[in-house]
Amino acid sequence: MAVVDYQAPQSIEDAIGILQKTDIKSKVMAGGTDLIIQTKSQTADPVRVVDLKHIDGMMSYTLDDGGMSLGPAMSCAEFTTLDDVKAVYPGLSESAYLIGSTQVQGRASIGGNLCNASPAADTIPALIANGAQCVIEGNNGERVVAVEDFVTGVAQNCMASDELLKRISMPRPAPGTSDAYLRFIPRTEMDIAVAGAGVSVTLDSSGKCTAARVAIGAVAVTALLVREAAEALIGTAVDEQALDAAAAAASAAAKPITDRRGTAEYRTHVVGVLVKRAAKIAAERARGVK
Repeated sequence: MAVVDYQAPQSIEDAIGILQKTDIKSKVMAGGTDLIIQTKSQTADPVRVVDLKHIDGMMSYTLDDGGMSLGPAMSCAEFTTLDDVKAVYPGLSESAYLIGSTQVQGRASIGGNLCNASPAADTIPALIANGAQCVIEGNNGERVVAVEDFVTGVAQNCMASDELLKRISMPRPAPGTSDAYLRFIPRTEMDIAVAGAGVSVTLDSSGKCTAARVAIGAVAVTALLVREAAEALIGTAVDEQALDAAAAAASAAAKPITDRRGTAEYRTHVVGVLVKRAAKIAAERARGVK
């Protein structure tokens, strides 16, 4: 793939106008770490790169009583230093911290990780667990899509060629809520997930789980929201029996492949273990345990 044109629009409207051009294919750049790798191919068609980092709001965030609105081009290096965000969404912060090396994190972004649509993306299960939504804008206006519906396949998302991801929004967690994200990799660092799990739980004053969301990654063509795993936690004290039931539901929902990094059977087992551990961590955090 040869980059034959580079554009750095200053507004959403300008970016959409560029994306509407049909002379050559356009590729949106939020971070660019995956795009750089893709440009190494000598067989793909030439592309125009549309850099979003110069558009106001694309690299900023707001966090208030209603929740968080995140610019999709904010670097992971910056995002993981936001203590106010980490206090509210610790699992999401953890997932962003796992993307690549220190150097990669200086460019990589949550929005780019989401739009690149890898089955093994770390931030997608964490976003799903937190009920995140994608604010998409294009020539026909703005629309909102839940993260679990945004990715449609391997390296595929629901956006049309003239649309871009404008913001990522998520609600403020209810009192007594926290989240966690865990993944398994063959090496100690700088690898992609063999399996991943994001979990959010809400506990009432008695310690009973009143709401939960469970998402798993790297075990299907897209990250999956596993409602059965959440239902196994709701109404319980998130005890061992409930955790085992959630793990079993997650494993049952998994549809992994066998490749050089792990067999389907292994991934199916591991994702259940990760859900159990992540749910336990999320519950401990919800109880105020660090």
